[in-house]
Amino acid sequence: MVTVSRTFTVSAPLDRVHAYLKDFANTVHWDPGTVQCVRTDQGPLQTGAQWVNTSTFMGRTAVLNYTLDVLEPQRLIFHGVNEKARSEDDISLEPEADAASTRLTYRAQLTFSGVLRVASPLLRKPFERVADQVVERMRTVLSDL
Repeated sequence: MVTVSRTFTVSAPLDRVHAYLKDFANTVHWDPGTVQCVRTDQGPLQTGAQWVNTSTFMGRTAVLNYTLDVLEPQRLIFHGVNEKARSEDDISLEPEADAASTRLTYRAQLTFSGVLRVASPLLRKPFERVADQVVERMRTVLSDL
């Protein structure tokens, strides 16, 4: 299992940040590995909403089916799964004192099966680099809301 976590502030109010991040299709804008993310159901974005996310990492392509499992005013949790991996993206949001900024804690946890399970300790550093890129992209994208 590999877990990465980052806490940072963006220049956008919590309600806008929440509305943007609850649509996992937006990962194409803030996750450097996401190539495509398409919603597979219809209707309002609520608990149970689903997406198919195609990502690349270290030259390999992975397709995971994601579900929005927790939709709270200050927390979002998405779970992704395929035959080789499980992923949890946990995003906590706090309004800053000025109410024009939001403090985010982004935690990604990946659990691998098979051969990748043995290799997961070696993947920590590359995932840490990706987490740093996520912070920079989120700051840029969310500050434009």
